[in-house]
Amino acid sequence: MTDNHSDSRPRVTLGTSDLAVFPLSLGGNVFGWTADEAQSFAVLDAFTAGGGDFVDTADVYSAWVPGNTGGESEAIIGNWLRSRGNRDEIVIATKVGAHPDSTGLRAATVKSATEESLRRLGVERIDLLYTHRDDPQTPVEEFIGALDELVKEGKVREIAASNISAERLAESLAFSEREGLARYIAVQPHYNLVSRATYEGPLAAVVAEHGLSAVPYFALASGFLTGKYRPGGAAVDSARAQGAGRYLEDARGPKVLEALDAVATARGSELATVALAWLASRPTVAAPIASARTVEQLPPLLAAAGLRLAPEELALLDDASA
Repeated sequence: MTDNHSDSRPRVTLGTSDLAVFPLSLGGNVFGWTADEAQSFAVLDAFTAGGGDFVDTADVYSAWVPGNTGGESEAIIGNWLRSRGNRDEIVIATKVGAHPDSTGLRAATVKSATEESLRRLGVERIDLLYTHRDDPQTPVEEFIGALDELVKEGKVREIAASNISAERLAESLAFSEREGLARYIAVQPHYNLVSRATYEGPLAAVVAEHGLSAVPYFALASGFLTGKYRPGGAAVDSARAQGAGRYLEDARGPKVLEALDAVATARGSELATVALAWLASRPTVAAPIASARTVEQLPPLLAAAGLRLAPEELALLDDASA
């Protein structure tokens, strides 16, 4: 659902909530990993200057980096919010359930992990709290109950789910509706032009049926859809090069790049802009997530909010990625 506020910046409403956000979410996974605090502040400043207000992070970012323990991204975002005094203008989404010290979705874990996120972010309330990945060992009644308590306590505004199956999502929604508890308003699936099968199908159907929104991660396939990884091309110096490079081994990868090249050339746009605009055009998708390590990487991402692809352009991309 698109909504245009009086400040003329584009807005989308997440699910059935009253959370209206810029139609691109800035991924905070690089903060404290490939971007230090000063670089992260610069990216966040440029994102908001460009109209952005929706920032995505997680308590586990970036525990995989030697010397890090998890929570580095949240701490950097928290420091930035305090230094800029703009808390009320930013929609903060974070996730719990995958931090090495608080894994899973038992009620006590969800609550203690959320308290830690609130502390690191330096905020009184998280706007959108995701369960980072499903925990099949924990009944939906337990984690939805814990999330509902956090909402009632005013510590969380809305709840959402990342990496969840169609079945568990439907079960969670049914329980929330039956008991009158907080319900998921969004999902965060792995979804992009070269990875469609994980979302399209049963999961997207549940999202559509219940009026939820999708906020896809890996929207640019670890940078592959920017076009910097090419068959026979030079090696790219990036922490994500190996992940992006694997798409060249799939026959669809080069076909998708070819289609993106055609549309981008005709539009005078960057490949990343077109790839994000395709994703934003999909049914149920509200705001794709893309991260930027440098300020220079941001303009093509922000430009996607203003690009509407024609039916024949969408068809070309659909066919190449099918």
